Amino acid sequence: MIAPVSSPTPRTTAAALPLARLLGYTADAVQAVRAGHSLNDALARCPAEARPGTQALSFHVLRWLGSAQVLRALLAPKAPPPAVDALLLTALALAWPASQPPYAEHTLVDQAVGAARQRAPASAAFVNAVLRRFLREREALVEQALRDPLARFNHPAWWVERLKRDWPEGWQAILDADNLRPPMTLRVNARRGTAQSYVARLAEQGMAAQALAGQVVRLAEPSPVTRLPGFEAGDVSVQDAAAQLAAPLLLGAGLPAGARVLDACAAPGGKTAHLLELAELDVLALDSDATRLTRVGETLARLGLAARTTAADAAEPATWWDGQPFHAILLDAPCSASGIVRRHPDVRWLRRPGDIDALARTQARLLDALWPLLRVGGRLLYCSCSVFRAEGQEQIDAFLQRQGGARVAASPPSPGHLLPLPDNEAERAQPGFSVAADGFFHTLIEKHRA
Repeated sequence: MIAPVSSPTPRTTAAALPLARLLGYTADAVQAVRAGHSLNDALARCPAEARPGTQALSFHVLRWLGSAQVLRALLAPKAPPPAVDALLLTALALAWPASQPPYAEHTLVDQAVGAARQRAPASAAFVNAVLRRFLREREALVEQALRDPLARFNHPAWWVERLKRDWPEGWQAILDADNLRPPMTLRVNARRGTAQSYVARLAEQGMAAQALAGQVVRLAEPSPVTRLPGFEAGDVSVQDAAAQLAAPLLLGAGLPAGARVLDACAAPGGKTAHLLELAELDVLALDSDATRLTRVGETLARLGLAARTTAADAAEPATWWDGQPFHAILLDAPCSASGIVRRHPDVRWLRRPGDIDALARTQARLLDALWPLLRVGGRLLYCSCSVFRAEGQEQIDAFLQRQGGARVAASPPSPGHLLPLPDNEAERAQPGFSVAADGFFHTLIEKHRA
């Protein structure tokens, strides 16, 4: 999955529109997420001119929503109507001291009250009283709130407990990393240039960047893709460093020209494109969502690449497979997205405890369905953007027990779990990384017999 460009800071994006309006749109987005809808869907309903600022504020608020929820309960134990509650949570999250508040406190209160007058006039005095009490008693209220793990970690309790079990030495660092703004990382098209040459092109545009392993370039500051030289011509794409490990791993042992390769869950097409940038392959890009599959075609067209695309359920080969075995299969499986929470801060509030087991069952079903489609001597790369072991190592351990002819490839070595921390494998491999790659899991499996 290609992660979206990380959101700019609220100050820079929100300046064009009155803050009261942006707070209202942000409250709408927060209310939607709390009702179980994705932030992307909520932002799509936002007026175009307000979308960048609303996205920036929403990212900030969702990273600190747990703190805001605990504060609101302390300040107003009886929850107000959902629209008013969402506005209060928005203002409290933006005022939470540990989050580097983006606005002066009195400006924030004044504009939040203005938003309340526009949206729920009868509640404006209540919103004013709650926020001003917070400013008066902030130190004591924050100290009291931080006794609650929800305010300390800004993740649901079940998520925290699962991380404690999976990563007893690093769970707190993972939770803290989830609230950091992610870097913007690029993949230079290997058919068009090198990471070093692209860094030089960026420098000519006054943009600082660093060339890392392979085709990876990390920007010092996020940028709209329209500012990236050669983006529309296909010279570069947006993709995190951890996701960029997949294609080289699958191709590491070398494949014959024209080898048949399946990208089983291809949308939006980043890994499909990376495979084709690195080798001459016959790629089938499959995805169950026909709408999302159109993005694969758009990505390939921009990059000047070609693959066959089919909308179908990868777990039902009888509906799409032609009976010819594949030399290699890439399964970037549907998962919790727990490794990319800093890019998708709504994920932690949308997931439910039972989702992880349900996703693990889907992943196992996909592995078992695709394994017979791989030729003997072929390789399957399983990856997920998750830090939960149930979607990573535990999934592969169970698969290897079910499939006697499956072996983890010795070369190139599989990274396994990469945590979104500065000392993960992607970071250690490259001196000079200063910000961690996304959380990811990769294992390369060889087929020794049918």
